[in-house]
Amino acid sequence: MLDAAPRTDTPLRRKLLGIVALATLALTALPAVGAEPPTTATDVDGQGDAAATAVAQSSGVPLKVTTVMSGLDIPWDVSVIPGGGLLVTERSRRRVLLKLRSGTRVLRDDIGNSWASGESGLMSIVVDPAIGRNGRFYTCQAGFRVNGDRDVRVVAWRLNDANTSARAVDALITNIPATSGRHGGCRLEFGQEGALYVGTGDAALTDNPQNLDRLGGKVLRIRSTNGKPWPDNPYVGSSNANRRRVFTHGHRNVQGLAARSDGTMWSVEHGTYRDDEINLLRNGFDYGWQPGPGYDESSPMTDGGLRGPQRAARWSSGQPTVATSGAVWLDDPRWGPWEGRLAVAALKDSSLRIFDFDDDGRLQGIEVPPELDKDFGRLRSVELAPNGALYVTTSNGGGNDRVLQVVPR
Repeated sequence: MLDAAPRTDTPLRRKLLGIVALATLALTALPAVGAEPPTTATDVDGQGDAAATAVAQSSGVPLKVTTVMSGLDIPWDVSVIPGGGLLVTERSRRRVLLKLRSGTRVLRDDIGNSWASGESGLMSIVVDPAIGRNGRFYTCQAGFRVNGDRDVRVVAWRLNDANTSARAVDALITNIPATSGRHGGCRLEFGQEGALYVGTGDAALTDNPQNLDRLGGKVLRIRSTNGKPWPDNPYVGSSNANRRRVFTHGHRNVQGLAARSDGTMWSVEHGTYRDDEINLLRNGFDYGWQPGPGYDESSPMTDGGLRGPQRAARWSSGQPTVATSGAVWLDDPRWGPWEGRLAVAALKDSSLRIFDFDDDGRLQGIEVPPELDKDFGRLRSVELAPNGALYVTTSNGGGNDRVLQVVPR
């Protein structure tokens, strides 16, 4: 093959080449019409500036707050049964309570095969969408394996027809990692498609969040009938039973799950000394938490140095944290301008926060209603009833906790 003829390099030619290069660079920097914002390895949705949104105290929706249960000790979660009754868990007492119009009764005074320490105990509770027919509800709780080692597990229960007692039916998931009780998770939520989602903590163990064969630091997705993996989970074909249940990974300590009416699932997560997060979950995605050796928590919540892309948070607290916890979408017209917004309880900040995300999941603003700003102490869980009432649990301990009913005036 003949060599190409040499090119003469002249000042005019260099100037022309420079103009062409600058023009090309300018054109490639322009986004295409209708394109998403530019992304990075840690920002696949262009949400890297989510922490910049200011919080505004607002009385845009005046609220009436009423105490409906009191004398409780760390009521971790609340779920509404048909007819308006409330199922409530107490973390350390390991009791399941039922609040009816006629009064409050203890369904289970001791759930059995369980322990409570640190952040773990009897945690989340959720009723089956068909509880009116099958009587089933589910709890996430600290338990014991056959060999006596600790774990966190998901248990199915059946409420009797008279609403006077409940019995354990089956352990849907066992062997979610547990140590001292730190970072035990654990939140349950049904998705629009009927799957049961389980948000777990990493048990303060370095290898859990990124190891797909371990159940800690994950959001799991299962069938509520038998605990088997949901059919379109990302690793459903794996030979490992744990991996088949994984929906997302790279989480530190999932505290909230909230199903949006568009079919998406969102998580709320505790950060370290920085960066509590709200995440829009996508099948198979990595949310970027990987502590260093010896559980070194100086790592960022979304670590761009990990292999592959990590999905950035839709909101991040920055520093300091506020300890965001339970969450629910206000999908009821009685909430007026807050209809369709995400209500999130905050433990350390002792407040309820109302997040406005648009249809594409982009944060538009945050409001804090003055009626739920520091007056009731630490707020843990929120649940929306079919009649539009919002139920909020406090988390102060010492038998001084309550369940609050919150309604627009």
